Amino acid sequence: MNALTPEQLIIRKRGRRVLLIIFAMFFGSMALAGALRFSGWMPQVNRNHGQLFEPPLDLRQEPLRLADGSPYEWNPAARHWRIVLAPAAECAPACVTLSQQLDTVWQLFGHNADNVEILWLGAPPEQVAPSPALKVLQASPAFRAKLPGVDDPAGIPVYVIDPNGFVVLRYAPGFDPGGLRTDLSRLLKLK
Repeated sequence: MNALTPEQLIIRKRGRRVLLIIFAMFFGSMALAGALRFSGWMPQVNRNHGQLFEPPLDLRQEPLRLADGSPYEWNPAARHWRIVLAPAAECAPACVTLSQQLDTVWQLFGHNADNVEILWLGAPPEQVAPSPALKVLQASPAFRAKLPGVDDPAGIPVYVIDPNGFVVLRYAPGFDPGGLRTDLSRLLKLK
């Protein structure tokens, strides 16, 4: 049997230590990633500002009519995303403020603004300024009832509906309009 010299023993021990360190770094990072994933943590970049519905709520079968009585078609081929609000009848000050915020959000989409519609369920107050994106729909109690949390005592929630007619996000009353813009900007890139 060959006896190893003290220098060869030191080199062998160093090699084993390096191998153990590489092993620990590789499997340790995998264990940390797994722990974060299964604990529900998500990086800030991937978080939505609104409440995400999984699975999304299907509203395609609900017939809607524009204020003039003509039917509102979902038309998935047009790739229009919709911002929907269904406020109670008497909401004048809050509705006016919300309509101004939504119009600002819509304008900030720039060239993508043509792919976003703002749907108002029921008649808006007279003080609401007209907007090219605003489409007023006739009141539909059946459609309104399908929107989760629509009668929030804190105020008026806002919903995002995808081009196919599925509700994908809900924004609680008093939400940050910048968060809606960020979320919808990400969704517009999916087209």
